[in-house]
Amino acid sequence: MTAIKVGLWGPGSMGVVALRGVIDHPTLQLTDLVVHSPNKVGVDAGRLAGTDDTGIAATDSPDQLLTGDADVIVYAAAANLRPADAIGDMERILRAGKDVVSCSVVPLVYPNAVVSEMTTGLRDAAEAGGSSFFTSGIDTGFANDVLPLALTGVSRMIETITVTEMFNYATYPDRQAIYEVLGFGQLAEFEAFAALPGMFTFGWGPVLHQLADGLGVEIERIEESIERRLADESFRTPTGVIERGTVGAMRSTLQGFVNGRPAIVLDHVTRMHDDLAPDWPQPNIRMQPNDLGFGGASGRGLYRVEIEGSPSMRCEFEMAEDGDHDLGARIAGASRLVNAIPAVHAAPPGLLSALDLPQIFGRSTMNVSRGISPDSRRLPQ
Repeated sequence: MTAIKVGLWGPGSMGVVALRGVIDHPTLQLTDLVVHSPNKVGVDAGRLAGTDDTGIAATDSPDQLLTGDADVIVYAAAANLRPADAIGDMERILRAGKDVVSCSVVPLVYPNAVVSEMTTGLRDAAEAGGSSFFTSGIDTGFANDVLPLALTGVSRMIETITVTEMFNYATYPDRQAIYEVLGFGQLAEFEAFAALPGMFTFGWGPVLHQLADGLGVEIERIEESIERRLADESFRTPTGVIERGTVGAMRSTLQGFVNGRPAIVLDHVTRMHDDLAPDWPQPNIRMQPNDLGFGGASGRGLYRVEIEGSPSMRCEFEMAEDGDHDLGARIAGASRLVNAIPAVHAAPPGLLSALDLPQIFGRSTMNVSRGISPDSRRLPQ
């Protein structure tokens, strides 16, 4: 079997996991690595991923990646505050005739429900290059598209589907996402990007449409609600201090209406301390997190899928790596991208979603040794 040649752009908190996945995978061959940090330039990809040297040195120029012989590019560069730039990067890759798997611009998990201003350039580039494009991860991604849709396969009838992320973000390594995008540790009047009206609908609304399309129904409208809670006392986390009176928890909810009623619901319950907002949904943890010395700033969490119907179902999806729920979720999300590479490379040109691909399995992963966990917090920055 001929190996698929893979380049990677952006070995950050998700990308470094994908990088390790590509290096370890017996049917994939790493060809290029593009980085943003000057400290990573010239460093061997294997060292960045916590494994043996590969002979592939990191560069801060995408020129070789774009003109080289890679078949597929994993694009994992941060895009929370630069979505237009990230889309421009991916258009260049597609136009160069290379397929793209990405986790960077979350609405693109279901391109058919994304505004044309964001997708027209990608569609044109994919057509020009004869290439395919797929966005996924864990959320958006597997936990709120493939998993709930798979569960509906044993339903006789469905009334409602609710997918809830319940996570303590205290151990998440992206400080910009935590303190600027989400606004934790900020005063209530701080206009956090993720809490602005319509932003959660912009990012996660396509997931509702994808679930609806998978079930053969149509979302008539979406209602969004955002609620934030302040910390009643100061506490330390692995990434900083949450002062008393600043934002310590946030709940973001989307209700998708079908036939005049809220039938498909996405709920994000995000805390920086386990004791905050005790009346909000709580995770039933079975894989106890490591004690990092920060008490309730634990990083624990899971996903819950609830289906009311015949039969009614409740599925709790918990992931951990060495007692770390956050790392477990990041490894799962990045591995979803890596394991999808063969299917995306074999797919017809265009913008894809999970509805367009066959089931993705962890093919060949039982032949991979465990090694050191690929964690951006412990590897060269």
